[in-house]
Amino acid sequence: MKFDPQKHHRRSIRLKGYNYAQPGAYFITLCTYQRQCWFGDIRDGKMYLNQIGKIVAQEWIRSCQIRPSLQLDEWIIMPNHFHGIVIIADTNTNRNTVGAHRRAPLPTPKNQPINQSVIPQRQSRSLSSFIAGFKSAVTIRINAIRQTSNPPIWQRNYYESIVRDPDSLNPVREYIINNPQKWADDPENPQLDSNAQQFLIDLPF
Repeated sequence: MKFDPQKHHRRSIRLKGYNYAQPGAYFITLCTYQRQCWFGDIRDGKMYLNQIGKIVAQEWIRSCQIRPSLQLDEWIIMPNHFHGIVIIADTNTNRNTVGAHRRAPLPTPKNQPINQSVIPQRQSRSLSSFIAGFKSAVTIRINAIRQTSNPPIWQRNYYESIVRDPDSLNPVREYIINNPQKWADDPENPQLDSNAQQFLIDLPF
């Protein structure tokens, strides 16, 4: 399957009936509030993190360390958004799952519907619970430094797509790795929008 960025990283509505706590690989995109370029800048096709971007990177790595059922695959912090592949491991078996080494087998999503009426809004150990915790950790650290909560750091919600098989994984990885080189044509690039407004975050560093 050829990876289509417009198809894979703009899907903001969860797949109805899908259990996002089950083992599998998920490609996620998080955006900053009003697409503000707060995480750094791109020069010569390479992303350079500022201090805020470094906080995002630290909390992303830490999120996996404190959640043993999760593994992080390829990821990239862009000036105003974040791409990453998250693996929810099958903790009921001894089978290895895809990790940073990129060689272990991919857990196949069972795609078993669940009764949406009996689960909470954020299911425990689910993708949404993980994302909420990560975004909260980043926000708390940045707000503590700037001594305010306005403007917010993140756009509400997130985009995701399910990586259903190993053949689909490498194209997503390549898309993430090559994202900085495509910044000039990225729909998230505010330079392409003449009406884009800029909000500054005042930090003491």
